[in-house]
Amino acid sequence: MSSARSGLRERFARRVRLARRRLRWVVKISAPQGAAGDAWGDVAFADDLALALRRLGQTVRIDRLGAPLEAPGGGWDDVVLWLRGLAEPTPVSNAVNMLWIISHPEMVDDREIDRGWDHVYAASEKWAGERSRRTGTFVVPLLQAASQDRFAATGPADPHDILFVGTTRGVERPVVLDAVRVGAQLQIYGHGWEEYVEARYIRADHLSFEAVPAAYRGARRVLNDHWEDMKQEGFISNRLFEAVASGACVVSDRVQGMDELFGPMVRTYGSLQELIQLLDRDDLWPNTAERRDKAEEVLRDHSFDARARVLLRDALASFDLQ
Repeated sequence: MSSARSGLRERFARRVRLARRRLRWVVKISAPQGAAGDAWGDVAFADDLALALRRLGQTVRIDRLGAPLEAPGGGWDDVVLWLRGLAEPTPVSNAVNMLWIISHPEMVDDREIDRGWDHVYAASEKWAGERSRRTGTFVVPLLQAASQDRFAATGPADPHDILFVGTTRGVERPVVLDAVRVGAQLQIYGHGWEEYVEARYIRADHLSFEAVPAAYRGARRVLNDHWEDMKQEGFISNRLFEAVASGACVVSDRVQGMDELFGPMVRTYGSLQELIQLLDRDDLWPNTAERRDKAEEVLRDHSFDARARVLLRDALASFDLQ
């Protein structure tokens, strides 16, 4: 088939999809292909977002690192959404191009923001505002989220005392090492910790995505921290949304905007004595009913379904303007 006839066919097919408000999406992520990428957080994020978009009647494909830019079979994707992680993205022809910066903001320069995206989002109000002013391109704050399919304050619980889920990232993670220093009954899931803590603290080198919600629900406290650049730039971690949506009480480092989102469900400490108090004293934390109320609020306002509605609205508006 000639390229002209192929283009006509694709334009007609797109008009039909637009009339039905059922677009063809591809979500592109930085995780590598195969087992090496299966444990990446980008994979779970993309899966949860795709499920939410499909609930809105959308067709969604997820492409990992190295996948061709164009749709399989020479067809057109209606919307190309890049979840900006480690890999630098490129806009695609014949599509609405969206960039959502969810991590590693130190890698994103002004040139990338000004590359001709139809929509640019960032998981930080602070960073979005600063880059909008600096580049003249409007960057919309769109925070990370929790899956209402996987997380809730009610359901099976896997008992833990002080829980941390994550790798070392090849660096010392202060919240974990401080918990060890104060003698916490710490239980770690993640690889690489043998270099930093005694083996008795390490439960396993991995906790499956499916097992995380029950672990959060059953933990007396959940520990969290951020990459330094994300902390400085106001990128609130996905773990906080998921843990609070599970009704967990979280001890974390401080990020701008965190208190307004999560209130007393997420607390910070300035000294080891304060950490001891937060880990030991249940009376310093919200009660069961308050925790469930906050979990429901997070899942109402900060679910992937809420994020999918914003993305679909903006994608449809882009086609209305063409």
